[in-house]
Amino acid sequence: MRIAVIGTGISGNVAARHLCREHDVTVFEAAGHVGGHTHTHDITWRGEKHAIDTGFIVFNDWTYPNFIALLEEIGAAALPTEMSFSSRCEASGIEYNGASLNKLFSQRRNLLRPAFHAMIRDILRFNRESRELINHGDEGLTLGSYLAENNYGRMFVNNYIIPMGAAIWSTDPQQMLDFPAGHFVRFFANHGLLNIKDRPQWRVIAGGSREYVEKLVAPFRERIRLNEAVLAISRAIGRRAAMEMLLTGRYFSAQEAKQLGLVNRVVSLENLNDETETLANQIAEASRFVLSIGKQGFYAQVDQSDSNAMHYAKHTITMNLKAIDAQNGIKAFLNKEACVWQNC
Repeated sequence: MRIAVIGTGISGNVAARHLCREHDVTVFEAAGHVGGHTHTHDITWRGEKHAIDTGFIVFNDWTYPNFIALLEEIGAAALPTEMSFSSRCEASGIEYNGASLNKLFSQRRNLLRPAFHAMIRDILRFNRESRELINHGDEGLTLGSYLAENNYGRMFVNNYIIPMGAAIWSTDPQQMLDFPAGHFVRFFANHGLLNIKDRPQWRVIAGGSREYVEKLVAPFRERIRLNEAVLAISRAIGRRAAMEMLLTGRYFSAQEAKQLGLVNRVVSLENLNDETETLANQIAEASRFVLSIGKQGFYAQVDQSDSNAMHYAKHTITMNLKAIDAQNGIKAFLNKEACVWQNC
């Protein structure tokens, strides 16, 4: 079968790796690099070159068993590393790191700051009490509501929970309090972040995360098309026909594909180039500007309800009529003459 895979993140790459063994696979990637969330940059600092990961950086031996098995399969090496949290508040000047007691009190004045000790007590209480949310929590309860209901201190909220959550999920700190409390705590528990001891071993990919990506995509590297975004996918086939294709895996003829609406035209292989050129010339005769409006309108409407699609179509037609090319085209049609497009 000919199969298109959208995106070179880990899901797309793993799917393409398995499918390419028996099928003709093409992978479409909107970005200019392979890896999606995985992206490694070469940085020179003080004369030394470093491979710096952004996005996917680390994994651990608790919650990544399938990923670890994948690394073993493709022969990608991993190295042990440390995972800790540091925070510095520009407004208050409070700074600390949770890796050790010495780093926790790296600012020695915090030894004498009651609010800082209160934050530590809140951290230990949160680690202990929040676990109740994992199996018995209200799914609609937000993190902010949970913290307020349980009287957690301002320093704990502003200097621990919010910055840590924002760092993990790359989220605007102002939005963290709206995060589902149960999901937040479940993630912390799964990754050992509620533990003071007995934490998982964190690891990094040797040479940067791109090293595992290159090994993963090696069997289909030449089938990846970068900088080619997929605009939309529409379900162009009925459910019954789709189910038959899924269950039997049989090939459909070109005529059957046309009947099902999967293709709009069927031509012989001998005439393919001529037919393609003729169609392209017909399209090229139209205004590029008007065509772009129509194309954008089509993809915007394709998955909308009928009423929303009609409303959008009305707006698109109105915008189109304001274009100089559209007005010239109408005049040319009425006068039965050729139109010279200005593409505006």
